[in-house]
Amino acid sequence: MRDRSRIGFPEKNPIGEGYLMKLDFDDWNIHVGTPHPFNGRAPKIDNGTGRPDPRRYYDREFMREEWEKVFCKSWLLAGHISDIPEAGDFFRFDIGPESFIIVRGEDGGVKAHYNVCPHRGSQLVTTDFGSVDQFTCPFHSWKFDLEGKNVAVTDEETFRPEVLCHGHDLSSVRCEVACGLVFISMDADIEPLKEWLAPILPQLELYDMDKMYVVQHRRSDWGANWKGGVDAFAEIYHLHAVHPQTQCLMDDRTQIDLWPGGLSRQFVPFAQPAERYHDQETVNPGIQLMLRDAGIDPETYQGTAAETREAVQKAKRKRSDELGLGYEKFSDSQLSDSVVYSLFPNAQIGCHPEAIFLHRFIPHESDPNQFTYDTCILYRHVDAPGYRAPAWMGLSDETDLSGKTRPEIVHTGLGEPPGLGEVLDQDSDLLPIVQQGAKSRGFRGPLWSEQEGRLRHFHGELDRRMEKGS
Repeated sequence: MRDRSRIGFPEKNPIGEGYLMKLDFDDWNIHVGTPHPFNGRAPKIDNGTGRPDPRRYYDREFMREEWEKVFCKSWLLAGHISDIPEAGDFFRFDIGPESFIIVRGEDGGVKAHYNVCPHRGSQLVTTDFGSVDQFTCPFHSWKFDLEGKNVAVTDEETFRPEVLCHGHDLSSVRCEVACGLVFISMDADIEPLKEWLAPILPQLELYDMDKMYVVQHRRSDWGANWKGGVDAFAEIYHLHAVHPQTQCLMDDRTQIDLWPGGLSRQFVPFAQPAERYHDQETVNPGIQLMLRDAGIDPETYQGTAAETREAVQKAKRKRSDELGLGYEKFSDSQLSDSVVYSLFPNAQIGCHPEAIFLHRFIPHESDPNQFTYDTCILYRHVDAPGYRAPAWMGLSDETDLSGKTRPEIVHTGLGEPPGLGEVLDQDSDLLPIVQQGAKSRGFRGPLWSEQEGRLRHFHGELDRRMEKGS
């Protein structure tokens, strides 16, 4: 632990405001009544009905082009601002074949440099986190300040000036912060981060992520392409088949919104059974857990399972009014559900008033059949009775929620049990099977339903950028 002490639907809408009432392929999600502004629909984007070439999941040449045209030209979520609270604090961000140092500068700003010495190419830092006054190359002791400027060349007199004049400072990249999230881009000409995020930035700002900190951080290597991970996490159409245990406490027919630039969101309703689930009455153990989270005693609760979502919303609003939590800025569905955002190319953010799930799908440096799944939970301590991260997130009783320590990153290798929890472990088991099938001559590309609209939107943006870079 790192010390942080310095810093098929019924006519009655079953899932509330902002959600669809019936299936309509021309308008998948239809508002019922007057929704909260947060739940307002994004302008419709039609991404067509094409069937993309499955080579994108396994072809090495596609992978090489994708790195140059997509990853080198996009904003990439590198980490959270809480990991660098003071000048000299840094963390390492590795993605594909590259490694970056994200560091808090002397002026309080955040800088990002390639993790490479300009002398002979040695990486400068090998730890996940640290704090330094300057960076020193472990190979020949060249030194660089936090801004990346070279401040010392060992035996400088032995270098001809014509050699050093080629440049011996660190190579830096664009680095900007929004909502406490640190992004980097290898493209010096990319549009400002907040302009790209503009359609969803006011929504993300509601969650005060900049006041949160990491309380759990795990990585695991999976035997699939990174886009297979994005695909699986950008739809809940698969829940009934892969995660049937969730059907008694999560609905899987929900609102989807799309914005330009590969941005999207989806509401995932909790604390009520899926519409397809056979028992809409019994308040099962999973829903009981969510009632307790909201301060409701399941033993005295008189409603049905189909009514618990609304009960959770009312209970959380009551708690907020009593304790001054400020939940009046949230819609009802924000209080009970997970609002999941996709940030192109490889990040997703699951938002709750009490805690945030960050998911990143990190491409392997050379193998299109592997990626690293990186997940963090962000939390902010509030001294209020019953206030905590949603129990379904799986934080253990031993988790330090105070923010005084930064948890170590737990990394499991390919083929090792990831230990991420039942649902995520099921995904890690399934995706290699999907990856193997994607390489079959019998598979001619995905056929997406309207429930998978975020996937089609993501791949449409991927294709647009691939073609633009040609």
